[in-house]
Amino acid sequence: MEITTIKTLGELKESGYKSVSIKDELRNNLRNKIANKEKTFTGIHGYENTVIPELERAILSRHNINLLGLRGQAKTRLARQMINLLDEWIPVVAGSEINDDPFYPISRYATNLINDKGDNTPISWLHRSERFAEKLATPDVTVADIIGDVDPIKAASLKLSYADDRVIHFGMIPRANRSVFVINELPDLQARIQVALFNILQEGDIQIRGFKLRLPLDIQFVFTANPEDYTNRGSIVTPLKDRIGSQILTHYPETIAIAKTITQQEAKLDARQEDLVYVPDMAKDLIEQISFQARESEFIDHKSGISARMSITAYQNLLSTAEYRALQSAENHTLLRLSDFMGVVPAITGKVELVYEGEQEGAASVAYSLLSNAIKTLFSDYFPKIEKLEKQEYESPYQELINWFFEESGFELLDDISDKEYKEKLDQITPLKKLIDKYQPDIKEEDRYFVMEFLLWGLVEYKKLSKHRLSEGFSFKDLYGSYINGL
Repeated sequence: MEITTIKTLGELKESGYKSVSIKDELRNNLRNKIANKEKTFTGIHGYENTVIPELERAILSRHNINLLGLRGQAKTRLARQMINLLDEWIPVVAGSEINDDPFYPISRYATNLINDKGDNTPISWLHRSERFAEKLATPDVTVADIIGDVDPIKAASLKLSYADDRVIHFGMIPRANRSVFVINELPDLQARIQVALFNILQEGDIQIRGFKLRLPLDIQFVFTANPEDYTNRGSIVTPLKDRIGSQILTHYPETIAIAKTITQQEAKLDARQEDLVYVPDMAKDLIEQISFQARESEFIDHKSGISARMSITAYQNLLSTAEYRALQSAENHTLLRLSDFMGVVPAITGKVELVYEGEQEGAASVAYSLLSNAIKTLFSDYFPKIEKLEKQEYESPYQELINWFFEESGFELLDDISDKEYKEKLDQITPLKKLIDKYQPDIKEEDRYFVMEFLLWGLVEYKKLSKHRLSEGFSFKDLYGSYINGL
């Protein structure tokens, strides 16, 4: 028999059902998952050996949890996935505002109903998807919002005295009884509101106005906080921190591969866009390297963090730039170009907090410098490293290519040329083709032209060639030749 077909307290007793607290429920289901080698948190990458084991240990310890980390580190996603560790269905007293357990009722309504109807008390079933509540901590949050208050309208309509506890209107926390309750950005919650949480976390009960009321709530609390908030906007009051069982530090992806996996998973793309634009693997690496460079840049405030959303939106902008170009040229398919990376600048400028020096440079200039540094960093992963000081007898592997530019008057890659023209342009640089064949012999044919363009941009960053932005594209020249011409 399906357990949800049980409709009365008497039937529930006969079924042998035993109710447990939510923390024990989470613990029991987690134990089973670990024993069965099942994955507890899905779609979250890079935390397999750090954050997730700590979170699982906190659940096994029946702790309330604080996830502490910079923005864009999947803190809320971790909290939301905790409902997957809950039982699929739990029984509640039908009509209860606070999900009363039929075996352990705590509200006056449920207690009176069970006393009146006994085993005939109607019960309903609550699915785990409904056992999650979330509140963003903002300065306007009041105690009445999260805990409750006296409702004068209810008192008037029911003709009750304010001394009668039936006039109470429960807030979000009591209504989340037997659920996972998440408070995001906890330090932004005013100190006096944080104080109101003391009893709930320690003793499990609530106090509303002057009522002598004790409701032993059964709640799994999860808080999220940004370390920046401890000094800039607010703080978590010390007694509240003391009542939170485990504080778990989150972090950004530690490798390009992990960051790339996250971006590909989260970048919601139009299928037509994916069919139209081919994206080389190197371009995906370059997008992630921009974020890594931003986290080290002297122009960016590191305390604010660089959210994973920057890579996601930058990738979306990158594909949209190539798509826009292809639609204008009436092409059914296009290869992504390095020049398309100019389109990711708006995704970067809105995602970084600049320090004073960065403000002086300007957000767009900082974004361009991040792209330049990312190209320079990745260059040595694909081609021989270029040293700042080279021995006099040293023969550079790039010398033939540099000589080609010295002998030519210049080389232009315009934005609006077709894919066919783009390939023909790059193919005419014979030394460039030789370098790709020598150092990247196994490269996919579809990636070849992007890597060729990348090599040119890399030589510019290492001051072997010069690059100039034209109104409709880029011009590449020999560094010293262009300097002499300028003079």
